[in-house]
Amino acid sequence: MTREPILTDLERRFLADARRAVLATTDPAGRPRLVPICHVLAATDDGHGRPRLYTPIDDKPKASPDPRALARVRDLLAVPDAVVLVDRWAEDWTQLGWLRVYGRAKLLEPQPPEREERGEHAAAVAALRAKYPQYREHRLDVRPIIRITLDAAKSWGSLA
Repeated sequence: MTREPILTDLERRFLADARRAVLATTDPAGRPRLVPICHVLAATDDGHGRPRLYTPIDDKPKASPDPRALARVRDLLAVPDAVVLVDRWAEDWTQLGWLRVYGRAKLLEPQPPEREERGEHAAAVAALRAKYPQYREHRLDVRPIIRITLDAAKSWGSLA
């Protein structure tokens, strides 16, 4: 039995091309927590057909200098379920569109003991720096990166 891909080609392009998104996590009281993020979509899926999205804990000012103390990171370490929303607004409402992706998050450390994760972290840093020139000056290589392995997607409107 062939499984449908999680993202259509159009959804994949919409997500990959988006310059910003909104990450939703669940706080300890069960309330949603939303934060705008920069992100990249991995060029290849994991070994099971699931796309992977990466978002950095960058050098922009934060509530804490310790990346693991940030609310979104604490949320994801406790409950790794994550939702990411990318949308397009236009005064011409025929151009409105959004994509919501669901997945499981993991914090990728910059120097994990697993060789595979070390390469994955480095590849995510390179992709983030390629998409966002501002990140060339950030110390992404020594900071954790959030990986979200997608398992579902829902879209609406014009994604082209």
